[in-house]
Amino acid sequence: MSGGLPVGAGSTEGLREEWARLLGGNHGGAVHPRVVDSLVDRTAELLDRARRARPFDPVPARQAGALLVDAHFTDPEVLARAVEILHRQPAADGVGPMLSGAFAAGWAAALRERTLREQEAIRLAADTARHGVERALRESEARFRALFESAAIGIGIGDVEGNILAVNKAIGEIFGVGTEDMAGRRVGDLVHPEDTPGVWEAYGDLISGKREYFQVDKPYYRRDGEVVWTHLTVSLIRDADGVPKYQVAMLEDITDRYRLQERLRHQATHDPLTGLPNRAAFFERLERLFEEPEPGARFGLCYVDLDGFKVVNDSLGHDMGDQLLTAVASRLDAALTPLGHMVARLGGDEFVVLLENCRGEQEAVAAAKTVLAALAKPVIVGDHKLAVGASVGVLERRVATTTPGAAVRAADLTLYRAKEAGRGRWTLFDPKENARAVSRYAVSVRMPSALDRGEFFIDYQPLVNLADGSLAAVEALVRWRHPQLGVLGPEEFVGTAEETGLIMPLGRWVLEQACGQAADWVRRFGDRAPQLNVNLAVRQARNAGLVADLDRILRTSGLQPGKLQLEITESTVVGPEDEALKSLHGLVDLGVSLAVDDFGTGWSNLAYLRDLPVSGLKIAGSFVGDLHDPAKDTHLGWRIVSGLVSLAHTLGLTVTAEGVENRADAERLRLMGCDWAQGWHFGRPVRPGEIARRIAEANLSETVDLAE
Repeated sequence: MSGGLPVGAGSTEGLREEWARLLGGNHGGAVHPRVVDSLVDRTAELLDRARRARPFDPVPARQAGALLVDAHFTDPEVLARAVEILHRQPAADGVGPMLSGAFAAGWAAALRERTLREQEAIRLAADTARHGVERALRESEARFRALFESAAIGIGIGDVEGNILAVNKAIGEIFGVGTEDMAGRRVGDLVHPEDTPGVWEAYGDLISGKREYFQVDKPYYRRDGEVVWTHLTVSLIRDADGVPKYQVAMLEDITDRYRLQERLRHQATHDPLTGLPNRAAFFERLERLFEEPEPGARFGLCYVDLDGFKVVNDSLGHDMGDQLLTAVASRLDAALTPLGHMVARLGGDEFVVLLENCRGEQEAVAAAKTVLAALAKPVIVGDHKLAVGASVGVLERRVATTTPGAAVRAADLTLYRAKEAGRGRWTLFDPKENARAVSRYAVSVRMPSALDRGEFFIDYQPLVNLADGSLAAVEALVRWRHPQLGVLGPEEFVGTAEETGLIMPLGRWVLEQACGQAADWVRRFGDRAPQLNVNLAVRQARNAGLVADLDRILRTSGLQPGKLQLEITESTVVGPEDEALKSLHGLVDLGVSLAVDDFGTGWSNLAYLRDLPVSGLKIAGSFVGDLHDPAKDTHLGWRIVSGLVSLAHTLGLTVTAEGVENRADAERLRLMGCDWAQGWHFGRPVRPGEIARRIAEANLSETVDLAE
């Protein structure tokens, strides 16, 4: 706009042109052209009026300045250029400076007034917002206080040091105290003997900021000494910087619900007639013993059956029989429960006594004698004096040697041996008699067609290389899923199968299934697949067609002979001229390796070991198990094991120790030079899928090691 007079200077039209160019330019805001045209007309007219007035009238010029501010022309650059234009307007008596001054004064006054209005509007808005926030805060606090005070569940607030800061009325009612009695107490004071360690571990994690909340069912003591059960939820409150600040506890009184659940649980786990634990409770307790047993842990069972109970039921009626059962249960409970033994009713007139952490057969026999003594005197039922006796089957075993189902079956069979022997007595479990009884029944009734029905299956137990802990081999162990007796182990039916000749088709089936499974592992995992060990029965070893059968099985399955090791017992060969030696040499010629199983339990001539075509020797599990028997010389036992390892190595044989149940035994065997080991410490017999998972994990671990 500088640089000489504008065209038409001194005329109204000249001012309008200058003014239009000024207001039509870029002034920092978007204004519609029609608005600009109208503003130019109005302000130019006011300025022209002020310029021509005599004497000079500043009011129209001030109005023009105010109109620009009202139209949002508030940029100081616009003012400067406007003043320059007006200042250079030629007029008499030097009216230009007065015109620009009046315009600037109007512009400044209008801008000041507008600024004051905007500031007042901002102040009013801020006051309104502040009042709104304060009102909302008061309303929020009122709602919180109303919720806090009138909530049906107990609410307590504490700091992270464990001090209780405030509680509501509901908490006072839960604890039977006033709210003022709770404030100032510490959370740690509210403990109960039935609290699980996990409660206070979770609480410690919460107040340290490691977790945001936890929930648990927890008991408390009321002021009157009664116990109240609550569902407790504790949450962590952090400050603006995320630092733990407060804890909020919410407690719901669930005492009635808890007691109802306890009654329902009691009804579900206790016999309604006698009040004793029922079959379900007994098996739950028994199975718990087998979950994570200590090395060498033992247990005992006394399976009790009343003698002559049927006569009472038939002659005096079921009501009288029920009263008799109740009286018997009361006597057994009074005699045995104080000793720490569990007494349960299995059904009918059958009871069972469970001895946890049994110290040996003597303690189990003592419990059986206590049963008989408790029932020695007649039972008074109404007007009748009933003489009641019982037969007791006594079982005492190491936990690691059996399963819950097998133990109960064995005790039951032992009971019937006691009845057969004359009743009114106890009989101790005999493994040979038990195996004979189970096998006799199983084979005679079911076994001939069990293979066709698909009742047999194979589990695989790991054999571990003690040098590096790797999976070296798996032993195939046949199982029978008997429809009445449950799952039977090989010790319960293989012996009788050998006696009857049924071992031949069963042994052939085991070889076919196990070799097929091993071949599949080789296809999937290559050299990482473990060696397969299969037990060979005596009758199989003496069968002239064994070599041809195995050759066919290997070719059909695709398993390389070097991946198979057959385990024979010491009784397989009875002398250097035994015909079985031909079959064994024929197997080795196929490329299959042989190992002597359960070495040390029945060998009659160690010289035979030198002549057998075997490459491995397995030390019987009884050797390792006896090392924890306090009644035996453990130092001598370890020396015997060490001697067996040295003997085997002298003959060029690998040595596998069976029955290894803990890390200490495994390490000692490794230091002795034992090559492989198997037992519960390294894994129980499992399904093929679990073995495959273990192989895959070992491969993955090695891949990661190589990558690192």
